[in-house]
Amino acid sequence: MAKRSSLSIRIVEGKNLPAKDITGSSDPYCIVKVDNEPIIRRDDVIGKVCLTRDTLAAHPKGFSGWAHLTEVDPDEEVQGEIHLRLEVVPGPRARRLRCSVLEARDLAPKDRNGASDPFVRVRYNGRTQETSIVKKSCYPRWNETFEFELEEGATEALCVEAWDWDLVSRNDFLGKVIFNVQRLWATQQEEGWFRLQPDQSKSRRGEGSLGSLQLEVRLRDETVLPSGCYQPLVRLLCCEVKLGTQGPGQLIPLIEETTSTECRQDVATNLLKLFLGQGLAKDFLDLLFQLELGRTSEANTLFRSNSLASKSMESFLKVAGMRYLHGVLGPIIDRVFEEKKYVELDPSKVEVKDVGCSGLHRPQTEAEVLEQSAQTLRTHLGALLSALSRSVRSCPAVVRATFRQLFRRVRERFPSAQHENVPFIAVTSFLCLRFFSPAIMAPKLFHLRERHADARTSRTLLLLAKAVQNVGNMDTPASRAKEAWMEPLQPTVRQGVAQLKDFITKLVDIEEKEELDLQRALSLQAPPVKEGPLFIHRTKGKGHLMSSFKKLHFSLTTEALSFAKTPSSKKSALVKLANIRAAEKVEEKSFGSSHVMQVIYEDDAGTPQTVYLQCKCVNELNQWLSALRKVSISNPGLLGSYHPGVFRGDKWSCCHQKDKSDLGCDKTRSRVTLQEWNDPLDHDLEAQLIYRHLLGVEAALREKHRELSAGTGAGSVRTGPGAAPEDPLAQLLQVLQDLQEAHSSSPAGSRPSGLSRPLALQT
Repeated sequence: MAKRSSLSIRIVEGKNLPAKDITGSSDPYCIVKVDNEPIIRRDDVIGKVCLTRDTLAAHPKGFSGWAHLTEVDPDEEVQGEIHLRLEVVPGPRARRLRCSVLEARDLAPKDRNGASDPFVRVRYNGRTQETSIVKKSCYPRWNETFEFELEEGATEALCVEAWDWDLVSRNDFLGKVIFNVQRLWATQQEEGWFRLQPDQSKSRRGEGSLGSLQLEVRLRDETVLPSGCYQPLVRLLCCEVKLGTQGPGQLIPLIEETTSTECRQDVATNLLKLFLGQGLAKDFLDLLFQLELGRTSEANTLFRSNSLASKSMESFLKVAGMRYLHGVLGPIIDRVFEEKKYVELDPSKVEVKDVGCSGLHRPQTEAEVLEQSAQTLRTHLGALLSALSRSVRSCPAVVRATFRQLFRRVRERFPSAQHENVPFIAVTSFLCLRFFSPAIMAPKLFHLRERHADARTSRTLLLLAKAVQNVGNMDTPASRAKEAWMEPLQPTVRQGVAQLKDFITKLVDIEEKEELDLQRALSLQAPPVKEGPLFIHRTKGKGHLMSSFKKLHFSLTTEALSFAKTPSSKKSALVKLANIRAAEKVEEKSFGSSHVMQVIYEDDAGTPQTVYLQCKCVNELNQWLSALRKVSISNPGLLGSYHPGVFRGDKWSCCHQKDKSDLGCDKTRSRVTLQEWNDPLDHDLEAQLIYRHLLGVEAALREKHRELSAGTGAGSVRTGPGAAPEDPLAQLLQVLQDLQEAHSSSPAGSRPSGLSRPLALQT
């Protein structure tokens, strides 16, 4: 049994934000912080939104709406934990309260050097005692003890405060912990790590005066049972899909019927991943194609709704086809970003002043702007179509086979000559309209770029996406009529339609044997989980660390972390995957950068080693850490603690301990990862998520079973011990009951909760 938590955040927009620049505006961005993320900031902070555990618990389906920004008070921006031991001990006259301040970890770095100079102040019953100051450390160790006289029945609380010492300015507050002494009387002793809390005693600025953020946040905790508990559910669903080749079964249509629009994407993704793990993704999608075609009478409405088939196919392409998309689209998107040209085809939106001058400083005319824009877009569209035409062999076999099934099913449903293009449009409705076009319009969301495009580049991408959509629609009169000003691209669009049809014809021309051969060849390779440029920190002499680094191209597979001088150069293995023991952040002061990570591993002789790698930005850092943790999560010997600093000279820079083999001063975060489309499949989690959804619609399923039973004269669902109902819906209801009982008997309780950590966002 395991606990799986997930947090999804969508920052939609802001409004009424105050101006921070001399131009009378701001350049706002958001930083998301969960619990212990670093809080030092170098830009002007506008405000923050803090969603507490209670807030998210009150919205089990997720929080969605506007939240007011509040002031960011340094005394409230705390992080980290402190290790204390509290005891009630005998004294010469009365009992005494003994407080041992042992250590702290992950304190907020308050100084410019990326660290703090922490000390602890202990207050009780009017008396205050302080520890020594530990210089330049966010992981201090004190091991100091203080005693206070206790009075029977006293209600005074014990307050332990952490502070950052400053020579000139006032000390910075790092957080506090307050203890109920009456409870200590009863327990006599308490020891552990305690999270530092903010000082919330100050008055706040008027709510809403700093503007607002529109957010969509969902927090979910899942208790995942042992695999055996889910096998009846998995077998039942797989049986339905396998029978789908003989005609649509009963359960999948019912799941679609009882799934609301708002959660259809999640259900589609969970089902798709479950069947991918069972090798039945193609069969599952084929079943959905049959269901959609069975209820569609007009060819022009096929796969245009947000049906389970459409949503599942979207998820499938993202899971199975993301590397393929990067190979086709990546160079074109990069070129658009690099050129930064002003492109506009709509005469009503042309702004000549934005494009500068040509020739002898003669302003360009509107006609010249339109013609140059059309030529730019024709070049990009032509390059994209050419890349697509050449990509048949690089398209994953399972994607090709799925499109083959789609093409055949649609052609069988609409066989007449007037519907000649319908099978092609069915393929392009997914490949172009739901995969390539969204990636062109939002390349960052598909990991094609690290940052969102500026306004000028976004407009170019939007126009290019529109052109791709016109090609995908096979240049129908309806698509041309929408925006007549796209007419200058028509020659390229018409040529693109012919190219696209030829490409699809070759794409779906894959037989079972070729599909199996391609899949077998792919299984022998170790495709990259993540790759890109990183800076590796080198050592000098006998392992002494230097601040210099070298840029190399790194590639992470399910076998090793490798490097090469360039992406096309021969790779050399740096760390074997099985030898990784931890992948963690390095505190900023170690190398003067907040984007450095460390990979702790054992070499072939079993000796612990560490390699330090610097990323370009915090997002890239988190992506690499997430990828490394995912591929090594099952490794034996994963570390529970580590040093976030470096061993320089004769001590660790983080906690100042002089033993290089000293246990780490911070806990590792091996299970804290980002959710990505290329994540390794977690079969039990997907089964649990499907179970939770079905449990939510159980009443509707039971009602449906009563209706079906009444219509056929069958009896009610048998849910007693040893019952073995034959119809699939009755079997499903029995499986849900069994899983519910398994959850009830588990330590986590009867139903999955939606409770987890607090979340803060700063703008």
